[in-house]
Amino acid sequence: MTSTGGAPRDPRAGEPRDPSDIGEGVASWLEGLGLAAHLAEAGLPAFERDQHGVAVWTDPATGEPMTHEQLEALDQLLHAEGDDPAYAVPVSLVQAARQARLREELLTGSWFTYETLAELRNSSVDAARFMIHKTASLHRLLVVTHDGSVLVPAFQLTPEGEPRPELEPVLLPLLAAGMDPWKAWIWLTQPAALLGGLVPEEAAAEADTAGLVAHAAVRLAERVASSS
Repeated sequence: MTSTGGAPRDPRAGEPRDPSDIGEGVASWLEGLGLAAHLAEAGLPAFERDQHGVAVWTDPATGEPMTHEQLEALDQLLHAEGDDPAYAVPVSLVQAARQARLREELLTGSWFTYETLAELRNSSVDAARFMIHKTASLHRLLVVTHDGSVLVPAFQLTPEGEPRPELEPVLLPLLAAGMDPWKAWIWLTQPAALLGGLVPEEAAAEADTAGLVAHAAVRLAERVASSS
Protein backbone atom coordinates (compact mmCIF):
# COMPACT_ATOMS: atom_id res chain seq x y z
CA MET A 1 0.00 0.00 0.00
CA THR A 2 1.27 3.47 -0.85
CA SER A 3 1.53 6.00 1.95
CA THR A 4 -0.61 9.08 1.44
CA GLY A 5 0.64 11.31 4.23
CA GLY A 6 2.31 11.61 7.62
CA ALA A 7 5.94 12.05 8.56
CA PRO A 8 8.67 10.83 6.21
CA ARG A 9 9.64 7.24 6.82
CA ASP A 10 13.16 6.35 7.82
CA PRO A 11 14.22 3.40 5.60
CA ARG A 12 16.68 2.26 8.27
CA ALA A 13 14.18 2.15 11.13
CA GLY A 14 11.00 1.35 9.22
CA GLU A 15 9.05 3.87 11.32
CA PRO A 16 7.67 7.35 10.60
CA ARG A 17 10.32 9.93 11.31
CA ASP A 18 9.64 13.39 12.68
CA PRO A 19 11.47 15.88 10.42
CA SER A 20 12.54 17.87 13.47
CA ASP A 21 14.45 14.83 14.73
CA ILE A 22 16.67 14.40 11.68
CA GLY A 23 19.42 16.76 12.83
CA GLU A 24 19.36 15.37 16.35
CA GLY A 25 19.43 11.80 15.11
CA VAL A 26 22.40 12.37 12.83
CA ALA A 27 24.26 14.29 15.56
CA SER A 28 23.72 11.57 18.16
CA TRP A 29 24.74 8.86 15.69
CA LEU A 30 28.01 10.64 14.86
CA GLU A 31 28.73 11.33 18.53
CA GLY A 32 28.25 7.66 19.28
CA LEU A 33 30.81 6.80 16.62
CA GLY A 34 33.25 9.39 17.94
CA LEU A 35 33.25 11.23 14.60
CA ALA A 36 31.34 14.43 15.38
CA ALA A 37 34.46 16.50 16.06
CA HIS A 38 35.87 15.79 12.60
CA LEU A 39 33.00 16.98 10.39
CA ALA A 40 34.51 20.32 9.40
CA GLU A 41 37.90 18.74 8.69
CA ALA A 42 36.19 16.30 6.34
CA GLY A 43 34.51 19.18 4.50
CA LEU A 44 31.06 18.46 5.92
CA PRO A 45 28.55 20.67 7.79
CA ALA A 46 29.06 20.68 11.55
CA PHE A 47 26.85 21.19 14.57
CA GLU A 48 27.01 22.55 18.09
CA ARG A 49 24.71 21.83 20.97
CA ASP A 50 22.82 24.80 22.38
CA GLN A 51 22.17 25.54 26.05
CA HIS A 52 19.41 22.95 26.04
CA GLY A 53 21.62 20.27 24.53
CA VAL A 54 19.90 20.40 21.15
CA ALA A 55 22.07 19.88 18.07
CA VAL A 56 22.12 23.00 15.88
CA TRP A 57 23.51 22.36 12.40
CA THR A 58 25.05 25.23 10.43
CA ASP A 59 25.30 25.65 6.67
CA PRO A 60 29.02 26.32 6.11
CA ALA A 61 28.27 28.36 2.98
CA THR A 62 25.90 30.83 4.64
CA GLY A 63 26.48 30.47 8.37
CA GLU A 64 22.73 30.00 8.78
CA PRO A 65 20.95 27.07 10.45
CA MET A 66 20.42 24.22 8.02
CA THR A 67 16.95 23.65 6.63
CA HIS A 68 14.99 20.41 6.84
CA GLU A 69 15.80 19.70 3.19
CA GLN A 70 19.51 20.23 3.81
CA LEU A 71 19.45 17.92 6.82
CA GLU A 72 17.66 15.26 4.79
CA ALA A 73 20.35 15.53 2.10
CA LEU A 74 23.11 15.37 4.70
CA ASP A 75 21.55 12.31 6.30
CA GLN A 76 21.43 10.55 2.95
CA LEU A 77 25.01 11.56 2.15
CA LEU A 78 26.34 10.26 5.44
CA HIS A 79 24.66 6.90 4.88
CA ALA A 80 25.43 6.62 1.17
CA GLU A 81 28.68 4.66 1.45
CA GLY A 82 28.96 1.00 2.32
CA ASP A 83 26.84 -2.07 1.68
CA ASP A 84 24.44 -1.43 4.55
CA PRO A 85 23.11 2.16 4.71
CA ALA A 86 22.23 1.68 8.38
CA TYR A 87 25.91 1.45 9.29
CA ALA A 88 27.72 3.17 6.41
CA VAL A 89 30.02 6.03 7.37
CA PRO A 90 31.65 8.47 4.91
CA VAL A 91 35.22 7.44 4.19
CA SER A 92 36.41 11.05 4.38
CA LEU A 93 35.03 11.36 7.92
CA VAL A 94 36.69 8.16 9.08
CA GLN A 95 39.97 9.26 7.52
CA ALA A 96 39.77 12.65 9.25
CA ALA A 97 39.21 10.92 12.59
CA ARG A 98 42.15 8.59 11.98
CA GLN A 99 44.40 11.50 11.05
CA ALA A 100 43.45 13.31 14.27
CA ARG A 101 44.14 10.21 16.35
CA LEU A 102 47.53 9.68 14.72
CA ARG A 103 48.46 13.32 15.25
CA GLU A 104 47.86 12.92 18.95
CA GLU A 105 50.01 9.80 18.96
CA LEU A 106 52.82 11.60 17.13
CA LEU A 107 52.77 14.42 19.66
CA THR A 108 53.41 11.93 22.45
CA GLY A 109 56.56 10.85 20.63
CA SER A 110 59.88 12.61 20.11
CA TRP A 111 60.23 16.02 18.45
CA PHE A 112 62.25 19.20 18.82
CA THR A 113 61.50 22.89 19.16
CA TYR A 114 63.98 25.65 18.29
CA GLU A 115 65.17 25.63 21.87
CA THR A 116 65.60 21.89 22.36
CA LEU A 117 67.28 21.42 19.00
CA ALA A 118 69.68 24.26 19.82
CA GLU A 119 70.55 22.46 23.04
CA LEU A 120 71.16 19.19 21.19
CA ARG A 121 73.34 20.91 18.59
CA ASN A 122 75.10 23.03 21.23
CA SER A 123 74.24 26.16 19.27
CA SER A 124 72.25 29.32 19.75
CA VAL A 125 68.49 29.30 19.29
CA ASP A 126 68.86 31.67 16.32
CA ALA A 127 71.31 29.30 14.67
CA ALA A 128 68.96 26.36 15.19
CA ARG A 129 66.05 28.37 13.79
CA PHE A 130 68.07 29.31 10.72
CA MET A 131 69.11 25.70 10.12
CA ILE A 132 65.54 24.45 10.45
CA HIS A 133 64.00 26.92 8.02
CA LYS A 134 66.88 26.82 5.55
CA THR A 135 66.84 23.02 5.38
CA ALA A 136 63.04 22.93 5.23
CA SER A 137 63.05 25.40 2.33
CA LEU A 138 65.19 22.91 0.42
CA HIS A 139 62.64 20.13 1.16
CA ARG A 140 65.19 18.24 3.22
CA LEU A 141 63.50 18.67 6.59
CA LEU A 142 59.92 18.10 7.68
CA VAL A 143 58.48 20.66 10.10
CA VAL A 144 54.95 20.97 11.46
CA THR A 145 53.10 23.71 13.31
CA HIS A 146 51.19 22.92 16.48
CA ASP A 147 49.55 25.46 18.80
CA GLY A 148 51.63 28.22 17.24
CA SER A 149 54.95 26.40 17.71
CA VAL A 150 57.24 24.90 15.07
CA LEU A 151 58.06 21.25 15.74
CA VAL A 152 60.75 19.14 14.09
CA PRO A 153 59.99 15.40 14.24
CA ALA A 154 63.04 13.71 15.75
CA PHE A 155 63.05 10.61 13.52
CA GLN A 156 64.61 12.58 10.65
CA LEU A 157 67.65 13.74 12.62
CA THR A 158 70.88 12.06 13.64
CA PRO A 159 71.91 11.90 17.31
CA GLU A 160 73.92 15.09 16.63
CA GLY A 161 70.88 16.94 15.36
CA GLU A 162 71.75 16.82 11.65
CA PRO A 163 69.29 15.76 8.91
CA ARG A 164 69.60 12.06 8.11
CA PRO A 165 71.08 11.94 4.58
CA GLU A 166 69.27 8.73 3.66
CA LEU A 167 65.91 10.50 4.09
CA GLU A 168 66.65 13.25 1.59
CA PRO A 169 65.43 11.28 -1.49
CA VAL A 170 62.30 10.40 0.48
CA LEU A 171 61.47 13.83 1.90
CA LEU A 172 62.31 15.80 -1.24
CA PRO A 173 59.51 14.53 -3.53
CA LEU A 174 56.90 14.55 -0.77
CA LEU A 175 57.58 18.08 0.44
CA ALA A 176 58.14 19.47 -3.07
CA ALA A 177 54.71 18.11 -4.05
CA GLY A 178 53.14 20.09 -1.22
CA MET A 179 52.11 17.13 0.92
CA ASP A 180 50.55 18.16 4.22
CA PRO A 181 53.39 17.99 6.78
CA TRP A 182 51.27 16.09 9.30
CA LYS A 183 50.31 13.51 6.68
CA ALA A 184 53.94 13.21 5.64
CA TRP A 185 54.95 12.62 9.28
CA ILE A 186 52.29 9.94 9.59
CA TRP A 187 53.25 8.20 6.36
CA LEU A 188 56.95 8.21 7.16
CA THR A 189 56.51 6.67 10.61
CA GLN A 190 53.67 4.18 10.08
CA PRO A 191 53.62 0.86 8.18
CA ALA A 192 53.01 1.80 4.54
CA ALA A 193 50.93 -0.17 2.07
CA LEU A 194 53.21 0.90 -0.79
CA LEU A 195 56.06 -0.80 1.04
CA GLY A 196 54.29 -3.99 2.02
CA GLY A 197 53.95 -2.85 5.63
CA LEU A 198 57.47 -1.51 6.11
CA VAL A 199 57.92 1.76 8.01
CA PRO A 200 59.40 4.23 5.47
CA GLU A 201 61.84 6.06 7.74
CA GLU A 202 63.19 2.75 9.06
CA ALA A 203 63.39 1.06 5.66
CA ALA A 204 65.23 4.09 4.21
CA ALA A 205 68.16 3.29 6.51
CA GLU A 206 68.59 -0.21 5.04
CA ALA A 207 70.60 -0.60 1.84
CA ASP A 208 68.32 -3.27 0.39
CA THR A 209 65.11 -1.26 0.88
CA ALA A 210 66.25 2.38 0.56
CA GLY A 211 65.58 2.48 -3.18
CA LEU A 212 62.12 1.00 -2.68
CA VAL A 213 61.26 3.71 -0.15
CA ALA A 214 62.45 6.48 -2.46
CA HIS A 215 60.36 5.04 -5.30
CA ALA A 216 57.29 4.79 -3.06
CA ALA A 217 57.77 8.42 -2.00
CA VAL A 218 57.85 9.51 -5.64
CA ARG A 219 54.66 7.60 -6.38
CA LEU A 220 52.92 9.11 -3.34
CA ALA A 221 54.13 12.59 -4.32
CA GLU A 222 52.60 12.12 -7.77
CA ARG A 223 49.26 11.32 -6.16
CA VAL A 224 49.50 14.39 -3.95
CA ALA A 225 50.35 16.63 -6.89
CA SER A 226 47.54 15.26 -9.06
CA SER A 227 44.95 15.79 -6.33
CA SER A 228 45.93 19.37 -5.53
